[in-house]
Amino acid sequence: MPDPADRVPLRSPSPTAAPRLSLSGVTKKLPSGDRQLTILDRVDLAVAPGEFVAVLGPSGSGKSTLLGLAAGLDRPSEGVVAIDGEPIQDLSEDALALLRRKKVGFVFQSFQLLPNLTALENVRLPLELSGKPEAARRARELLVEVGLGDRTHHYPSQLSGGEQQRVALARAFVAEPSLLLADEPTGNLDSATGERVLELLAGLRQGRDAALVLVTHDLSVARRADRLIFLRDGRIEREERPAAASLRPVESLSEPVLEPVGASRS
Repeated sequence: MPDPADRVPLRSPSPTAAPRLSLSGVTKKLPSGDRQLTILDRVDLAVAPGEFVAVLGPSGSGKSTLLGLAAGLDRPSEGVVAIDGEPIQDLSEDALALLRRKKVGFVFQSFQLLPNLTALENVRLPLELSGKPEAARRARELLVEVGLGDRTHHYPSQLSGGEQQRVALARAFVAEPSLLLADEPTGNLDSATGERVLELLAGLRQGRDAALVLVTHDLSVARRADRLIFLRDGRIEREERPAAASLRPVESLSEPVLEPVGASRS
């Protein structure tokens, strides 16, 4: 298996480009008995077009909440969430659903395919919901691109876990989203299959200018990112860039083991 450090990056994100995703002073609180439980606390984050950001942290650090807020699936208690410069926290549910169809793609650990639809039908569904023409042709092209051109009429139960995740990747990209959100996309796959899925994810992003925010516990996955965000207790503890240093499990991280953002490189 090739070392991720030896891979050529897709593209360096432009530091002057408007963010695909921005969170400004985002706080999320939930009631817990007679008090408020803070899940995210004044988080600031900007993700540029084409940038790959990996989010890491121990369980309960706020990773999944951050993804939900970024997707407009939940609303912040305070702060602003914007996609392509458009604040989304005050949009109606209908407006949020329309925005997600146009601009956001999802990849889940558990695939989230509809069991009564074939691979082709699962992939073309987002286009059909948006009323876009030639949905079947576009869906078929994406399935061919992920190596499933001969499995288009198979149902999820007839596909392996890796094949189901490749269908999910095709579905995520079929509407050409500007922002892709991935929650442990290799968590249910063996290492070889996970590697294949990550290579496909990189290939699909190339040339599409889509930003990727990926939550993972797997540091070998995180090392592929342009930037790593470490959450702890609802706050961004630090940001780093992948380096050649050996990485310890997330739960044991107490000191930086990667190159800090902005550090000079020899």
